[in-house]
Amino acid sequence: MIVLGIESSCDETAAAIVSDAASPEARILSNIVLSQEDEHRPYGGIVPEIAARSHLEHVDHLIKQALDDADVSLAQLDGIAATGGPGLIGGVIVGVMSAKAIASVQNKPFIAVNHLAGHALTARLTENVELPYLLLLVSGGHCQLLIVEDVDRYTRLGTTVDDALGEAFDKSAKMMGLGYPGGPIVERAAASGDGTRFKLPRPMLGRKECHFSFSGLKTAIRKQIEHFGGEEKMSDQDIADLCASFQTAAGDVLIDRCQNALKQFRQRHPDGDTLVVAGGVAANQTLAKRLSDLEKSENIKLIVPPAELCTDNAAMIAWAGLERLKAGQTDPLDFKPRPRWPLDPDAPAAIGAGVKA
Repeated sequence: MIVLGIESSCDETAAAIVSDAASPEARILSNIVLSQEDEHRPYGGIVPEIAARSHLEHVDHLIKQALDDADVSLAQLDGIAATGGPGLIGGVIVGVMSAKAIASVQNKPFIAVNHLAGHALTARLTENVELPYLLLLVSGGHCQLLIVEDVDRYTRLGTTVDDALGEAFDKSAKMMGLGYPGGPIVERAAASGDGTRFKLPRPMLGRKECHFSFSGLKTAIRKQIEHFGGEEKMSDQDIADLCASFQTAAGDVLIDRCQNALKQFRQRHPDGDTLVVAGGVAANQTLAKRLSDLEKSENIKLIVPPAELCTDNAAMIAWAGLERLKAGQTDPLDFKPRPRWPLDPDAPAAIGAGVKA
């Protein structure tokens, strides 16, 4: 089975071809990602209208490149998958309409993929992970702990009640004058910093539930910068130490929340032994190393996909589409793109979380 995947939910335009080959190493036939970082950098963040126009300009030739690199024709495809949400709706529409057009003309099944499910199932693309497993999904727009029960069924244990960790990375970097995107820049700066110098809060630490909160940590960064009289008054070492302290605090929170989630996961699935970390922030090697400590302390197997498959890409969308297609799940051509699309729509609302729930 061979599936084309299209990703356009944020600031990467991507197309990929994957197969259901037995060996994970043979599954990704092509994976093309075009970043819009240079277009958004002058604004210090993503401008939705610019993102949508860029997707529209590039998606056709990226699809052609993915097909050419995989040496696959449209006729050889078994299905066409595209991110159907959640995301910036202008970009989501571009990807969905492109996929629908190909599916209609080629008379192929169309599969609308939840972007978060793409991240959630990446470990099954790369590692053949057995269901169920615990997932820490941590990115610029989401921070959740979920049980992946099946390819289309999730149980949410915790979510952020305010900011996602990736957003806190980006906003903190901006306040320190480091530029965009903030995650990789903060990680590089932190490499030469002292993570114990600044006493930053650990929101939610010690609470029994699995929810997250990062707005207070972001505010603490702003107050530290103000204490210096602005980022321009801070030395390179000050910046490095503040970045390192931020990462240390974030790592402490992630470990604490994951420990709570593992208890709940094992109550539901006593034989469960796998924690998967996915999403753009999972590409942060410092945080991944911190989380690896859970393997010994909690006797679990930790799986973090390769960095290039943690950030947004189309291989994960194609794979999630392939998994749904094999399960007999497809979508009609009148599917409506969704700006919000929770993986667990029946999860109780987290106080303060609002639409992020």
